[in-house]
Amino acid sequence: MSLTTALGIAQRSILSTSRQTSIVSQNISNVQNPDYSRRSAVLVSTAPGARTVEIQRATNVALFKNNLAALSSHAGQSTLLSGIENLTLHVNGVENGRSASTLIGKLQQALQSFGTTPSNENLGENVVEQARQLAKALNEGSAAIQQTRAQLDKDIKTSVASLNDLLGRFEQANKAVMHATQAGNDASDALDQRDALLKQISEIVPISTITRGNNDMVVTTASGVTLFEAVPRKVTFEPIPSYSATTSGNAIYVDGVPLVAGSGANTDAAGSLAAMLQMRDSVAPSMQAQLDEIARGLISSFAETDPTGAGSVPPLTGLFTWPGGPALPADGTVSPGLAGAIQVNPLIDSTAGGDVTLLRDGGINGSGYVYNTSGGASFADLIYKYSEALDAPMTFDAAAGIGTEASVTDYAGSSISWLELARQQASEAAESKSSLLVRTSQALSNETGVNMDEEMARLLELEHAYQASARLIQAVDEMLSTLLEAVR
Repeated sequence: MSLTTALGIAQRSILSTSRQTSIVSQNISNVQNPDYSRRSAVLVSTAPGARTVEIQRATNVALFKNNLAALSSHAGQSTLLSGIENLTLHVNGVENGRSASTLIGKLQQALQSFGTTPSNENLGENVVEQARQLAKALNEGSAAIQQTRAQLDKDIKTSVASLNDLLGRFEQANKAVMHATQAGNDASDALDQRDALLKQISEIVPISTITRGNNDMVVTTASGVTLFEAVPRKVTFEPIPSYSATTSGNAIYVDGVPLVAGSGANTDAAGSLAAMLQMRDSVAPSMQAQLDEIARGLISSFAETDPTGAGSVPPLTGLFTWPGGPALPADGTVSPGLAGAIQVNPLIDSTAGGDVTLLRDGGINGSGYVYNTSGGASFADLIYKYSEALDAPMTFDAAAGIGTEASVTDYAGSSISWLELARQQASEAAESKSSLLVRTSQALSNETGVNMDEEMARLLELEHAYQASARLIQAVDEMLSTLLEAVR
């Protein structure tokens, strides 16, 4: 081998080593970057030496798709769990301290105290106060539910805007990938950027991808609706500023197709949007219906009826009333928004000029409803009748989702149990889906991420290769120097 050939081999080896070292250094600098895929330099041997022919980017399509699915599932479950926890706090208070169930218990205790000493009007006033607190809690719970739905609309609008922005950025990243591929250049950086955008998109909606020629990519929702093909498709949503119990929310449209809401506490919602729709259109309205039924049960339990039992006068509102009073709400069916409208009857509320003794004696709706006809201060029959009515079975609307036959006391307790069970199931599912996300992320990282130990070992190998090439150049230099000295 001539000295010129040896020198050429050494120089090419140093150039190759330098390029590989640069790639290893890039890998090491991105060891903490979850959106970076490991690069490798592929070498081919040539007649006198070796050279880098291309940069290969580590990839595993199956693991990446599994990770996208896990991201969507986790985002949907986490969104639902957060929504249920917020609803529980806003409607029932800390440790259910402001729940209808807790306050019905306090009202019943006040009734029993009043029943033991019916001549004590202060105890009667306490009954009215407990009733006022109960009505207030139902009013505030109903308002909180509708405010939650309105806030969900705002959050949906923000997420839709983010999704449209991500799709616009995806278009630019996809073009960069295609241009680099067509030109035969390294597309690794653009591919990293595109994959990172896919991860962010999948947290909002579940996606599926198809790769075509020149690394062009088509993105659809999991149900097959196109999100991106050459250009991003429009995702639209029109929020509603304020909600009532009868308001139906607007749909989210992806390329003109409505997005389907999730269902179940272990939700099938993939992505945050479907979970927010589930909270807005399913969980929150069910909670509203339950509060409305509790309010109806309270109005019915404290209704004034014919003292003779003959039914000569119709039952009318008593301790509690509503805008449709003095008639009672229809039996066995939800009156939408009733929880937001129930109030203590001003005719027995001393703060509104009412007479609390009407609660003991009857007659809120006139003389035809008086039980205590003798006017005795020790009369307690009607007070105990009201207390017993709270535990008497009645029919509730199945549409509220927690049974149809129960006392209003038990029904209020079932409402707490319903929400707590949903929270518990959602929490367990969130833990499971979080674990799945960790596993898929780790599997993908093991396959495509940077291993610091491996990169440092590779860097050491390259250092040795560089030293060998440097020694060869030094040897050739010494030989050439010797030859030149000999010529002189």
